[in-house]
Amino acid sequence: MIGEVPNTQVGQEFISRRLAHEAGVHRPLQAGICGTKKNGAESIVVSGGYKDDEDHGDVIVYTGHGGQDSSNNQVSDQSLDDAGNAALVTSYLEGFPVRVLRGAHSGSQWAPTQGYRYDGLFRVASYGSKLGIDGFLIWQFRLEAYHGTPLPGPVQQEALPDDEGTARPDLEHGPAGNESPERVATTVQRIVRSSAVKRRVKAWHDNRCQICALRIEVPGGSYSEGAHMQALGSPHNGPDTTGNVLCLCPNCHVMLDAGAIVINDDLAVIRGGVEVGLLRTHPRHVLDLECVRRHRERWRQD
Repeated sequence: MIGEVPNTQVGQEFISRRLAHEAGVHRPLQAGICGTKKNGAESIVVSGGYKDDEDHGDVIVYTGHGGQDSSNNQVSDQSLDDAGNAALVTSYLEGFPVRVLRGAHSGSQWAPTQGYRYDGLFRVASYGSKLGIDGFLIWQFRLEAYHGTPLPGPVQQEALPDDEGTARPDLEHGPAGNESPERVATTVQRIVRSSAVKRRVKAWHDNRCQICALRIEVPGGSYSEGAHMQALGSPHNGPDTTGNVLCLCPNCHVMLDAGAIVINDDLAVIRGGVEVGLLRTHPRHVLDLECVRRHRERWRQD
């Protein structure tokens, strides 16, 4: 399960990993990362197991898995091929939240004094490699607390901004989506987008832009963005369905959102009033032509 766990509160304590497992907060009894490259990371444990970890409360610099001996010394390089590290890369690329379970240890003022404590949802804000303290290559992931996540300890610090992407991805079955995305109250009102819808469209196109065919390769994966043609929310009120979403590179996404690119009903791509090619298609990705028209009408200049 990606995101919050039912009947579990931020700050809830567990005497053992077994009890955290039974609550569904962190399922593995030993591994520090729960997840797969396909679905992303469900949860991590921060318990001082890696010398290069940094815990700043609302920001955690988390060292990936692998390359340690039984004394917690780094004796070989880490790799993004490791399932746990690959899962965190997917969480970064797809914007999925990760549950954080802190374990007792002396290396952090934010750690519980005993056992384990669930400290809420964090997002993977960035990642990269470096030579660790022991002289071997490690991968580190910067995790930032979601808006509204209370911090442990006597001082309440300001949490970092929220981000979308809290729904569990479902790649085996096409997501139903949402014709009328609901709104929820946070510090501001925002639309709840279906991450599964965007991810399904991006998977169909293998993260290759439907307009310019660019596929952005990054360490451990590839990157693209899901772009709504008919914008969500008032006054446009577009549906959050696969028929209203395109797989685009960041540049083409910006141009689509700003009206520099529009699409004709025959899927011809128009830029600056000139046809520059046809939209790349996939047999399972059926576009909603009404959404195509709504986007085009929004940017009509005649």
